[in-house]
Amino acid sequence: MHSPVLQSATSSGSSSPSSLSLFYSPEDDVIKHFAAGQPRSLSGIALRAFCLGSAFTIGTALAIALPLLYPDTPFWRPPFFLAALAAFHFLEFWTTAARNHTAARVDSFLLTANWPAYAIAHAAAFAECTLVGLVWPSRNWTGGAVAMWLGFLLVLVGQAVRSAAMLHAGTSFNHQIQTRKSVSHCLVTSGVYSRLRHPSYFGFFYWSLGTQLAMGNMFCFFAYTIVLWSFFHSRIRVEETKLIEFFGQDYVDYRKRVGTGIPFVG
Repeated sequence: MHSPVLQSATSSGSSSPSSLSLFYSPEDDVIKHFAAGQPRSLSGIALRAFCLGSAFTIGTALAIALPLLYPDTPFWRPPFFLAALAAFHFLEFWTTAARNHTAARVDSFLLTANWPAYAIAHAAAFAECTLVGLVWPSRNWTGGAVAMWLGFLLVLVGQAVRSAAMLHAGTSFNHQIQTRKSVSHCLVTSGVYSRLRHPSYFGFFYWSLGTQLAMGNMFCFFAYTIVLWSFFHSRIRVEETKLIEFFGQDYVDYRKRVGTGIPFVG
């Protein structure tokens, strides 16, 4: 026996809109969001995760192997930076997907954030490190082992604080400044937020400076410091205007009680 629904849809050479509507499911609209080229494209997410994982593996392997094979070489530094960048961008997506899954999108990796300034900054870091390594391999002015190990420490602490902030804030965290208060938006003052008012900014600020210290990039270290300080000084001022609008006196009291950890900001 033929299905009445199938008969109505296949009895003529062309199906009418009314007959096609018999097969419509609300799930179709949901599935479309995950199709290739869409903001939540599963193929796009998988490709970026694969590329970042590959970059992290290659960068880490070279950063470890090169000093073992060539003890005096400075060229482990660019692979280290590559691995640090890959880990950072992967964790940006992972923390969002883990605790704020409705906001997880392809652009949550932040690979094209603040384009092209962000890409230019990292290209300059790679270029400075490579050029100095070729022309002045001893680089005595870079602070030596002390600066390098301090850089490693700042990278680890900065990444840990930023990721912890995103996980703890959950649905209250967003990569973009919010102009309207959502239902899920609440004032988070516990955990890492009890010590730092904008821990994700604190984390990125010191993570970035740490990468440049570890690479021995004195020019980029000072350039990063100036640019990032200016960026966060401006961004925090704008963001806190909205936070006071959302949370009123509660945020004013919180701002008086907790600092940002970034010198002369807030």
